[in-house]
Amino acid sequence: MSIFVNIASYCDPVLPFTLDRAIAMAAQPDQLHFGVADQSPATAPRVVQLAQGARLSLVRVDPLDARGPCWARALANSLYNGEDWYLQLDSHMDFEHHWDRKLIEQTQALQARNPGVVVSSYPNSFAFENGQPVRRGVTDKVLVHVVKPAETFQLDHLVLHFEGHPVEQDTPVRGFHVGAGCLFAPGRFAYQFPYDPWYYFHGEEQALSLRLYTHGWDIFHMPGLPIYHLYNNAESGAPPRPMHWDSALDAQRKVGWWDLEQRARARLATLAAGGDLGVFGLGSVRTVAEYSAFSGIDYAARTIAPEAYKPKTEG
Repeated sequence: MSIFVNIASYCDPVLPFTLDRAIAMAAQPDQLHFGVADQSPATAPRVVQLAQGARLSLVRVDPLDARGPCWARALANSLYNGEDWYLQLDSHMDFEHHWDRKLIEQTQALQARNPGVVVSSYPNSFAFENGQPVRRGVTDKVLVHVVKPAETFQLDHLVLHFEGHPVEQDTPVRGFHVGAGCLFAPGRFAYQFPYDPWYYFHGEEQALSLRLYTHGWDIFHMPGLPIYHLYNNAESGAPPRPMHWDSALDAQRKVGWWDLEQRARARLATLAAGGDLGVFGLGSVRTVAEYSAFSGIDYAARTIAPEAYKPKTEG
């Protein structure tokens, strides 16, 4: 059961750790194919070979030429080679023992209800202590996405912010929002939902959630998600990693991050209104109005119902 692992990395010193841990903790490391878009300077160490039969396809881009996280995910997505399963990750992650088997078994069980399934969430966190990963999870059950408290639509754009809330149950919860940094799906996801490079950062997950829903796919948050995320803060125990929008390099680019962000905001508005975005557009199985009724997020009216702020518990 081969897995393609899409990783977009920007000057990230934790990337080698992520690759090594994914392989070391996998049940079938020789079935892993990593497609990595590594946006690092030429002087940075280059990953050239992986252990235990895992395969690496790598594209190296100078950070000055990089155009944001979504562009990098689309670049990595192009390295997909027909694997059975698709996993999209950030470049700073840790993994439980046999994480691959757990994700496959959970998704296969959910496919009995709908062949088009994405298992996704904002994972629990981990940090480094004395150079070793230490998990700092808030629950070993389900992390369900909700709209952040007091979040409302702004007058000039549709971007919203979301967070994960723990739900203490042992069964998956059907969700209305994906986490782009931890997303598992059947391999055909790579073809059916080619990653949209014209988003920058904000709005990426909202757009993908709308595309999935209207194409008839379901999002689920699973109990015991076997992947962990390293946050870029003083408590991480890792060297701070730069961001694409940091001023030093951004000042040297002809197109700065703010211009890319404005373009992304306009693109999200076009998508939510049903505009023609070709292969990056909405499906015809369900409507945006049905998504609004399901999620409580009404893009047309720019309103958010109370239930969108509360974690669902239904499977």
